[in-house]
Amino acid sequence: MKLFTGVAVATLTATLMAGPALADGHEIVLGLSMAKTGFLKSSGETTETAVDIAVAEINAAGGVDGKMIKIVKFDTGSDAKQAVVGTRKLAEDDNALAIIGPFSSGEARVAFPVGERLGIVQIPNAASTPGLAKGNAYAFRVTEDEGKQFVRMLTSLKRNGVPAETAAIVYESDQFVSKAVGTLIMPAVFPKAGIKVVGEPQGFPQKAFDLSPQIAKIMQNPPDVIGAGAILDNAVKVLKEARRQGFEGRLVGSQLFADPEIVSVVGKEADGTIFAAGFWWDLNDDTRAFTKKFNDENKERGIHSEFPHHVDAQAYEIVYLLAQVIREVGATGEEANLKAERTAIRDQLRKTNYVGMLGPICFDADGDAELPGFIIELKEGAWSMFDQHAADKCQGSNS
Repeated sequence: MKLFTGVAVATLTATLMAGPALADGHEIVLGLSMAKTGFLKSSGETTETAVDIAVAEINAAGGVDGKMIKIVKFDTGSDAKQAVVGTRKLAEDDNALAIIGPFSSGEARVAFPVGERLGIVQIPNAASTPGLAKGNAYAFRVTEDEGKQFVRMLTSLKRNGVPAETAAIVYESDQFVSKAVGTLIMPAVFPKAGIKVVGEPQGFPQKAFDLSPQIAKIMQNPPDVIGAGAILDNAVKVLKEARRQGFEGRLVGSQLFADPEIVSVVGKEADGTIFAAGFWWDLNDDTRAFTKKFNDENKERGIHSEFPHHVDAQAYEIVYLLAQVIREVGATGEEANLKAERTAIRDQLRKTNYVGMLGPICFDADGDAELPGFIIELKEGAWSMFDQHAADKCQGSNS
Protein backbone atom coordinates (compact mmCIF):
# COMPACT_ATOMS: atom_id res chain seq x y z
CA MET A 1 0.00 0.00 0.00
CA LYS A 2 1.39 3.37 -1.03
CA LEU A 3 0.50 6.52 0.90
CA PHE A 4 0.37 9.96 -0.76
CA THR A 5 2.93 12.48 0.44
CA GLY A 6 4.11 15.96 -0.49
CA VAL A 7 2.62 17.52 -3.61
CA ALA A 8 0.28 14.56 -4.11
CA VAL A 9 -1.57 15.44 -0.91
CA ALA A 10 -2.19 18.98 -2.14
CA THR A 11 -3.79 17.66 -5.33
CA LEU A 12 -5.99 15.08 -3.64
CA THR A 13 -9.14 17.18 -3.49
CA ALA A 14 -8.87 18.04 -7.19
CA THR A 15 -8.46 14.34 -8.00
CA LEU A 16 -11.54 13.45 -5.97
CA MET A 17 -13.62 16.07 -7.74
CA ALA A 18 -12.48 15.44 -11.29
CA GLY A 19 -11.65 11.73 -11.22
CA PRO A 20 -9.14 10.06 -13.54
CA ALA A 21 -9.89 9.00 -17.10
CA LEU A 22 -10.85 5.33 -17.54
CA ALA A 23 -8.15 3.14 -19.04
CA ASP A 24 -10.32 0.80 -21.13
CA GLY A 25 -13.93 1.91 -20.76
CA HIS A 26 -14.65 -0.30 -17.75
CA GLU A 27 -14.93 0.62 -14.09
CA ILE A 28 -14.68 -1.35 -10.91
CA VAL A 29 -17.81 -0.31 -9.02
CA LEU A 30 -17.84 -0.55 -5.23
CA GLY A 31 -20.75 0.51 -3.06
CA LEU A 32 -20.43 2.61 0.07
CA SER A 33 -23.26 2.35 2.60
CA MET A 34 -22.48 5.11 5.10
CA ALA A 35 -24.03 6.93 8.05
CA LYS A 36 -23.32 10.46 6.89
CA THR A 37 -26.34 11.93 8.66
CA GLY A 38 -28.50 10.98 11.63
CA PHE A 39 -27.46 10.14 15.17
CA LEU A 40 -24.28 8.35 14.01
CA LYS A 41 -23.01 11.35 12.07
CA SER A 42 -20.33 12.30 14.61
CA SER A 43 -18.47 9.04 14.01
CA GLY A 44 -19.83 8.16 10.57
CA GLU A 45 -19.55 11.14 8.25
CA THR A 46 -15.79 10.99 7.81
CA THR A 47 -15.98 7.39 6.58
CA GLU A 48 -16.62 9.03 3.21
CA THR A 49 -13.41 11.06 3.49
CA ALA A 50 -11.32 7.98 4.25
CA VAL A 51 -12.84 5.99 1.40
CA ASP A 52 -12.37 8.83 -1.06
CA ILE A 53 -8.70 9.19 -0.10
CA ALA A 54 -8.05 5.46 -0.67
CA VAL A 55 -9.87 5.46 -4.02
CA ALA A 56 -7.98 8.54 -5.21
CA GLU A 57 -4.67 6.94 -4.25
CA ILE A 58 -5.42 3.65 -5.99
CA ASN A 59 -6.73 5.32 -9.15
CA ALA A 60 -3.78 7.70 -9.33
CA ALA A 61 -1.51 4.64 -9.21
CA GLY A 62 -3.30 3.05 -12.18
CA GLY A 63 -6.39 1.57 -10.61
CA VAL A 64 -6.97 -2.17 -10.46
CA ASP A 65 -5.29 -3.74 -13.49
CA GLY A 66 -5.90 -0.51 -15.39
CA LYS A 67 -9.54 -0.16 -14.36
CA MET A 68 -10.54 2.78 -12.23
CA ILE A 69 -12.50 2.27 -9.01
CA LYS A 70 -15.82 4.08 -8.91
CA ILE A 71 -17.58 4.49 -5.57
CA VAL A 72 -21.38 4.67 -5.55
CA LYS A 73 -22.54 6.12 -2.24
CA PHE A 74 -25.69 5.64 -0.18
CA ASP A 75 -26.42 7.54 3.04
CA THR A 76 -28.55 5.48 5.42
CA GLY A 77 -29.21 8.45 7.70
CA SER A 78 -28.23 6.08 10.56
CA ASP A 79 -31.49 4.17 9.91
CA ALA A 80 -31.30 0.37 9.81
CA LYS A 81 -34.27 0.17 7.42
CA GLN A 82 -32.45 2.42 5.00
CA ALA A 83 -29.39 0.17 5.20
CA VAL A 84 -31.53 -2.58 3.68
CA VAL A 85 -32.60 -0.23 0.90
CA GLY A 86 -28.97 0.71 0.37
CA THR A 87 -27.81 -2.89 0.01
CA ARG A 88 -30.49 -3.62 -2.57
CA LYS A 89 -29.81 -0.45 -4.54
CA LEU A 90 -26.03 -0.88 -4.61
CA ALA A 91 -26.29 -4.56 -5.55
CA GLU A 92 -29.21 -4.49 -8.01
CA ASP A 93 -29.25 -1.00 -9.49
CA ASP A 94 -25.59 0.00 -9.37
CA ASN A 95 -24.02 -3.42 -10.04
CA ALA A 96 -21.42 -3.02 -7.31
CA LEU A 97 -18.89 -5.83 -7.00
CA ALA A 98 -18.87 -5.46 -3.20
CA ILE A 99 -20.13 -3.04 -0.54
CA ILE A 100 -18.17 -1.11 2.05
CA GLY A 101 -20.58 -1.01 4.97
CA PRO A 102 -23.20 -0.71 6.23
CA PHE A 103 -21.77 1.35 9.05
CA SER A 104 -23.33 0.29 12.35
CA SER A 105 -24.24 -2.98 14.05
CA GLY A 106 -27.95 -2.19 13.89
CA GLU A 107 -27.69 -1.57 10.16
CA ALA A 108 -25.51 -4.60 9.46
CA ARG A 109 -27.79 -6.90 11.46
CA VAL A 110 -30.65 -6.36 9.00
CA ALA A 111 -28.58 -5.77 5.84
CA PHE A 112 -26.40 -8.88 6.09
CA PRO A 113 -29.29 -11.29 5.30
CA VAL A 114 -30.14 -9.17 2.25
CA GLY A 115 -26.56 -9.42 1.04
CA GLU A 116 -26.73 -13.18 1.49
CA ARG A 117 -29.78 -13.45 -0.72
CA LEU A 118 -28.22 -11.19 -3.35
CA GLY A 119 -24.82 -12.85 -3.17
CA ILE A 120 -22.75 -9.72 -2.52
CA VAL A 121 -19.97 -9.14 0.01
CA GLN A 122 -20.58 -6.45 2.63
CA ILE A 123 -17.73 -5.25 4.89
CA PRO A 124 -18.69 -2.80 7.65
CA ASN A 125 -16.03 -0.57 9.17
CA ALA A 126 -17.81 0.04 12.49
CA ALA A 127 -20.35 -2.74 13.18
CA SER A 128 -18.75 -4.21 16.30
CA THR A 129 -21.39 -6.28 18.13
CA PRO A 130 -19.83 -9.70 18.84
CA GLY A 131 -20.79 -12.49 16.44
CA LEU A 132 -22.56 -10.20 13.99
CA ALA A 133 -21.17 -11.75 10.80
CA LYS A 134 -21.34 -15.35 12.02
CA GLY A 135 -23.35 -17.65 9.77
CA ASN A 136 -23.30 -15.28 6.81
CA ALA A 137 -21.08 -16.38 3.94
CA TYR A 138 -20.92 -12.93 2.32
CA ALA A 139 -20.53 -10.92 5.54
CA PHE A 140 -17.10 -9.75 6.72
CA ARG A 141 -16.00 -7.06 9.16
CA VAL A 142 -12.87 -4.93 9.32
CA THR A 143 -13.49 -3.84 12.88
CA GLU A 144 -12.74 -5.54 16.19
CA ASP A 145 -15.70 -6.60 18.29
CA GLU A 146 -16.62 -4.78 21.48
CA GLY A 147 -16.21 -7.80 23.70
CA LYS A 148 -12.60 -8.44 22.75
CA GLN A 149 -11.67 -4.77 23.02
CA PHE A 150 -13.32 -4.49 26.45
CA VAL A 151 -11.39 -7.52 27.71
CA ARG A 152 -8.18 -5.91 26.44
CA MET A 153 -9.02 -2.65 28.18
CA LEU A 154 -9.66 -4.38 31.52
CA THR A 155 -6.46 -6.39 31.14
CA SER A 156 -4.58 -3.13 30.72
CA LEU A 157 -6.24 -1.63 33.81
CA LYS A 158 -5.13 -4.58 35.91
CA ARG A 159 -1.56 -4.79 34.67
CA ASN A 160 -1.07 -1.07 35.12
CA GLY A 161 -2.44 -1.03 38.66
CA VAL A 162 -5.50 1.17 38.07
CA PRO A 163 -7.89 0.89 41.07
CA ALA A 164 -10.86 -1.12 39.80
CA GLU A 165 -12.29 -3.36 42.48
CA THR A 166 -15.90 -2.35 41.82
CA ALA A 167 -17.83 -1.20 38.77
CA ALA A 168 -21.24 0.14 37.82
CA ILE A 169 -22.74 -0.04 34.32
CA VAL A 170 -24.70 2.55 32.36
CA TYR A 171 -25.91 1.99 28.81
CA GLU A 172 -28.14 3.23 26.00
CA SER A 173 -31.16 0.95 26.08
CA ASP A 174 -32.45 1.55 22.54
CA GLN A 175 -29.21 1.45 20.56
CA PHE A 176 -28.31 -2.06 19.38
CA VAL A 177 -24.60 -2.34 20.11
CA SER A 178 -24.73 -0.09 23.20
CA LYS A 179 -27.41 -2.29 24.74
CA ALA A 180 -25.35 -5.41 23.97
CA VAL A 181 -22.34 -3.85 25.68
CA GLY A 182 -24.34 -2.79 28.75
CA THR A 183 -26.46 -5.89 29.25
CA LEU A 184 -24.32 -8.73 27.92
CA ILE A 185 -20.64 -7.85 27.58
CA MET A 186 -19.90 -5.74 30.66
CA PRO A 187 -21.92 -7.82 33.17
CA ALA A 188 -20.04 -10.92 32.01
CA VAL A 189 -16.54 -9.49 31.54
CA PHE A 190 -16.19 -7.37 34.69
CA PRO A 191 -16.52 -10.38 37.07
CA LYS A 192 -14.14 -12.48 34.96
CA ALA A 193 -11.57 -9.73 35.45
CA GLY A 194 -12.11 -9.86 39.22
CA ILE A 195 -14.16 -6.65 39.30
CA LYS A 196 -17.41 -6.72 41.27
CA VAL A 197 -20.45 -5.18 39.58
CA VAL A 198 -22.41 -3.14 42.13
CA GLY A 199 -26.11 -2.63 41.50
CA GLU A 200 -28.08 -3.32 38.37
CA PRO A 201 -26.97 -1.94 34.97
CA GLN A 202 -28.72 1.39 34.45
CA GLY A 203 -30.30 1.82 31.03
CA PHE A 204 -31.49 5.06 29.49
CA PRO A 205 -33.01 5.94 26.11
CA GLN A 206 -30.75 7.37 23.44
CA LYS A 207 -32.52 10.74 23.46
CA ALA A 208 -32.56 11.07 27.23
CA PHE A 209 -31.74 14.55 28.46
CA ASP A 210 -31.53 13.98 32.22
CA LEU A 211 -29.44 11.06 33.51
CA SER A 212 -29.51 12.16 37.15
CA PRO A 213 -31.82 9.28 38.27
CA GLN A 214 -29.55 6.61 36.80
CA ILE A 215 -26.37 8.16 38.20
CA ALA A 216 -28.00 8.75 41.60
CA LYS A 217 -28.62 5.01 41.91
CA ILE A 218 -24.98 4.34 41.09
CA MET A 219 -23.76 6.92 43.59
CA GLN A 220 -25.60 5.21 46.46
CA ASN A 221 -22.59 2.89 46.48
CA PRO A 222 -19.89 4.73 44.50
CA PRO A 223 -17.80 2.34 42.36
CA ASP A 224 -14.18 2.63 41.33
CA VAL A 225 -15.13 2.72 37.66
CA ILE A 226 -18.26 3.29 35.60
CA GLY A 227 -18.54 1.24 32.43
CA ALA A 228 -20.41 3.17 29.74
CA GLY A 229 -22.09 1.38 26.87
CA ALA A 230 -22.79 4.49 24.80
CA ILE A 231 -21.61 6.38 21.76
CA LEU A 232 -19.97 9.78 22.13
CA ASP A 233 -22.84 12.13 22.94
CA ASN A 234 -24.36 9.94 25.61
CA ALA A 235 -21.03 8.85 27.07
CA VAL A 236 -20.36 12.56 27.60
CA LYS A 237 -23.73 12.92 29.35
CA VAL A 238 -22.85 10.01 31.65
CA LEU A 239 -19.46 11.50 32.47
CA LYS A 240 -20.73 15.01 33.16
CA GLU A 241 -23.59 13.87 35.36
CA ALA A 242 -21.34 11.47 37.27
CA ARG A 243 -18.84 14.27 37.93
CA ARG A 244 -21.67 16.60 38.98
CA GLN A 245 -22.77 14.04 41.54
CA GLY A 246 -19.26 13.67 42.93
CA PHE A 247 -17.93 10.58 41.15
CA GLU A 248 -14.13 10.56 41.49
CA GLY A 249 -13.31 7.32 39.69
CA ARG A 250 -12.79 6.56 36.03
CA LEU A 251 -15.19 6.21 33.13
CA VAL A 252 -14.19 3.16 31.08
CA GLY A 253 -15.42 1.63 27.85
CA SER A 254 -14.78 -0.72 24.98
CA GLN A 255 -14.54 1.36 21.81
CA LEU A 256 -18.03 2.83 21.42
CA PHE A 257 -17.03 6.32 22.51
CA ALA A 258 -13.46 6.16 21.18
CA ASP A 259 -14.22 9.28 19.18
CA PRO A 260 -11.48 11.89 18.63
CA GLU A 261 -14.05 14.62 19.31
CA ILE A 262 -14.47 13.60 22.95
CA VAL A 263 -11.67 15.95 23.98
CA SER A 264 -13.10 19.00 22.22
CA VAL A 265 -16.56 18.22 23.64
CA VAL A 266 -15.53 17.61 27.25
CA GLY A 267 -11.98 18.92 27.68
CA LYS A 268 -10.02 18.16 30.84
CA GLU A 269 -13.17 17.09 32.65
CA ALA A 270 -12.74 13.77 30.84
CA ASP A 271 -9.21 13.23 32.19
CA GLY A 272 -8.77 9.70 33.53
CA THR A 273 -11.24 8.17 31.08
CA ILE A 274 -9.88 4.94 29.58
CA PHE A 275 -11.18 3.09 26.53
CA ALA A 276 -10.11 0.88 23.64
CA ALA A 277 -9.65 1.99 20.04
CA GLY A 278 -8.75 0.17 16.85
CA PHE A 279 -6.35 2.84 15.59
CA TRP A 280 -3.69 5.13 17.04
CA TRP A 281 -2.78 8.01 14.76
CA ASP A 282 0.79 8.43 16.08
CA LEU A 283 1.83 4.78 15.83
CA ASN A 284 4.21 5.02 12.86
CA ASP A 285 5.03 6.94 9.68
CA ASP A 286 2.09 5.41 7.76
CA THR A 287 -0.49 6.32 10.42
CA ARG A 288 0.90 9.85 10.69
CA ALA A 289 0.88 10.30 6.90
CA PHE A 290 -2.72 9.09 6.71
CA THR A 291 -3.69 11.43 9.53
CA LYS A 292 -2.23 14.42 7.70
CA LYS A 293 -4.04 13.57 4.47
CA PHE A 294 -7.26 12.90 6.38
CA ASN A 295 -7.18 16.18 8.28
CA ASP A 296 -6.21 18.18 5.18
CA GLU A 297 -9.05 16.68 3.17
CA ASN A 298 -11.59 17.22 5.93
CA LYS A 299 -10.51 20.86 6.17
CA GLU A 300 -11.20 21.25 2.44
CA ARG A 301 -14.66 19.79 3.04
CA GLY A 302 -15.41 22.04 5.99
CA ILE A 303 -15.26 19.18 8.49
CA HIS A 304 -13.27 19.47 11.72
CA SER A 305 -11.16 16.45 12.63
CA GLU A 306 -8.60 16.06 15.38
CA PHE A 307 -7.32 12.85 13.81
CA PRO A 308 -8.93 9.77 12.24
CA HIS A 309 -11.41 7.68 14.18
CA HIS A 310 -10.57 3.98 14.05
CA VAL A 311 -13.64 3.50 11.85
CA ASP A 312 -12.08 5.92 9.34
CA ALA A 313 -8.81 3.98 9.26
CA GLN A 314 -10.75 0.74 8.89
CA ALA A 315 -12.78 2.13 5.98
CA TYR A 316 -9.54 3.15 4.28
CA GLU A 317 -8.18 -0.36 4.73
CA ILE A 318 -11.34 -1.96 3.31
CA VAL A 319 -10.88 -0.14 0.00
CA TYR A 320 -7.29 -1.35 -0.33
CA LEU A 321 -8.25 -4.86 0.78
CA LEU A 322 -11.01 -5.08 -1.84
CA ALA A 323 -8.74 -3.69 -4.53
CA GLN A 324 -6.19 -6.40 -3.77
CA VAL A 325 -8.78 -9.18 -3.76
CA ILE A 326 -10.38 -7.94 -6.99
CA ARG A 327 -6.94 -7.99 -8.60
CA GLU A 328 -6.23 -11.48 -7.25
CA VAL A 329 -9.42 -12.97 -8.72
CA GLY A 330 -9.15 -11.02 -11.98
CA ALA A 331 -12.60 -9.47 -11.61
CA THR A 332 -13.66 -7.22 -14.48
CA GLY A 333 -16.79 -5.64 -13.03
CA GLU A 334 -18.68 -6.41 -16.22
CA GLU A 335 -22.37 -7.14 -15.71
CA ALA A 336 -22.24 -10.53 -17.43
CA ASN A 337 -19.64 -11.74 -14.92
CA LEU A 338 -21.07 -10.04 -11.86
CA LYS A 339 -22.53 -13.02 -10.01
CA ALA A 340 -19.46 -15.21 -10.41
CA GLU A 341 -17.05 -12.40 -9.57
CA ARG A 342 -18.92 -11.46 -6.41
CA THR A 343 -18.65 -15.08 -5.25
CA ALA A 344 -14.97 -15.21 -6.18
CA ILE A 345 -14.36 -12.09 -4.06
CA ARG A 346 -16.14 -13.77 -1.13
CA ASP A 347 -14.00 -16.91 -1.43
CA GLN A 348 -10.73 -15.01 -1.87
CA LEU A 349 -11.34 -12.82 1.18
CA ARG A 350 -11.18 -15.91 3.39
CA LYS A 351 -7.67 -16.82 2.24
CA THR A 352 -6.02 -13.62 1.09
CA ASN A 353 -2.94 -12.26 2.82
CA TYR A 354 -3.24 -8.51 3.22
CA VAL A 355 -0.87 -6.10 4.93
CA GLY A 356 -1.88 -2.47 5.25
CA MET A 357 -1.64 0.54 7.51
CA LEU A 358 -3.10 -1.42 10.44
CA GLY A 359 -0.67 -4.27 9.86
CA PRO A 360 -1.51 -7.79 8.64
CA ILE A 361 -5.23 -8.47 8.36
CA CYS A 362 -6.80 -11.92 8.16
CA PHE A 363 -10.34 -13.14 8.72
CA ASP A 364 -11.45 -15.81 11.16
CA ALA A 365 -14.04 -18.47 10.37
CA ASP A 366 -16.87 -16.06 11.26
CA GLY A 367 -15.73 -13.36 8.83
CA ASP A 368 -14.20 -11.10 11.47
CA ALA A 369 -10.85 -9.44 10.88
CA GLU A 370 -8.23 -9.87 13.56
CA LEU A 371 -7.10 -6.36 14.51
CA PRO A 372 -4.95 -4.73 17.19
CA GLY A 373 -6.28 -2.88 20.22
CA PHE A 374 -4.97 0.43 21.49
CA ILE A 375 -5.89 1.42 25.03
CA ILE A 376 -6.27 5.17 25.34
CA GLU A 377 -6.24 7.34 28.45
CA LEU A 378 -7.37 10.95 28.38
CA LYS A 379 -4.75 13.13 30.10
CA GLU A 380 -4.52 16.92 30.21
CA GLY A 381 -7.34 17.19 27.69
CA ALA A 382 -5.65 14.95 25.11
CA TRP A 383 -5.44 11.32 23.98
CA SER A 384 -2.50 9.40 25.42
CA MET A 385 -1.42 5.85 24.62
CA PHE A 386 -1.96 3.82 27.79
CA ASP A 387 -1.29 0.31 26.47
CA GLN A 388 -1.62 -1.77 23.32
CA HIS A 389 -2.50 -5.31 22.27
CA ALA A 390 -1.40 -7.11 19.13
CA ALA A 391 -3.96 -8.64 16.80
CA ASP A 392 -4.83 -12.26 17.49
CA LYS A 393 -3.88 -14.90 15.00
CA CYS A 394 -6.77 -16.11 12.88
CA GLN A 395 -8.34 -19.38 13.98
CA GLY A 396 -10.30 -21.63 11.68
CA SER A 397 -9.44 -19.74 8.49
CA ASN A 398 -7.04 -20.33 5.63
CA SER A 399 -4.83 -17.37 6.60
